[in-house]
Amino acid sequence: MKTAIQYLILTLLRRIFAKLKEAGRDLLPIILVITVFQLAVLRQPFPELLEVLMGAALVVIGLMLFVQGLEMGLFPIGEALAVAFARKGSLVWLLIFGFGLGFSTTVAEPALIAITQEAAKVAAQADIIAPGENARASYALGLRLTVAVSVGLAIGIGIIRVLRGWPVHYLIIAGYMIVVLMSIIAPKEIVGIAYDSGGVTTSTVTVPLVTALGVGLASSIRGRNPMVDGFGMIAFASLLPMIFVMGFGMIVFGVKIVW
Repeated sequence: MKTAIQYLILTLLRRIFAKLKEAGRDLLPIILVITVFQLAVLRQPFPELLEVLMGAALVVIGLMLFVQGLEMGLFPIGEALAVAFARKGSLVWLLIFGFGLGFSTTVAEPALIAITQEAAKVAAQADIIAPGENARASYALGLRLTVAVSVGLAIGIGIIRVLRGWPVHYLIIAGYMIVVLMSIIAPKEIVGIAYDSGGVTTSTVTVPLVTALGVGLASSIRGRNPMVDGFGMIAFASLLPMIFVMGFGMIVFGVKIVW
């Protein structure tokens, strides 16, 4: 009994060490770049070196736990839900689930909250919106909800694309053509925010769940190739927010042709 427990502990420690090694290897390029510029270019010692080293160790441990959590939890549950909905044969519930998944994970995304709050503060300083706290909060909330709704709809479009087998590049090209055209007529105050919103919407929870959903859905439908049809939803989740946020700006600030 004692030998079996020792073997299990040793096996667990080996797996943990292997995962830590993988996480450290993934972060090594970042560490090397920072170290070279700090010591060779700036020629300054690291401030609070002990804290920097402790923080780096915590990042490695956090990355290891995050990746392990994805492998154990989010990827399997995403694929299982996709297969279950495909077997149920209810397109309506599948689309409702996709919208809810995109909306809920995006509306609570910390990066999105930060950028909408910053956009509201800058807009108030530029006298584009009222300087009061309520006006800033309302503007930031409007941006967040706009982006969250757009991501939910993007996941729905991605689901329909998988079901229908539509080529992803045609939809992406058409979408970016709309983005370019809207950039011409949208207020210049909102264009940059719209582009940034497209980049911050895909959070650490949304990406693995949506990817697993697409792959699982493509795997469970006859005639679909997971490699061809299972990926591409994240591209929609980054594209639609730009369109919707520029539309939000047109409603709030009006239409202005920018050349």
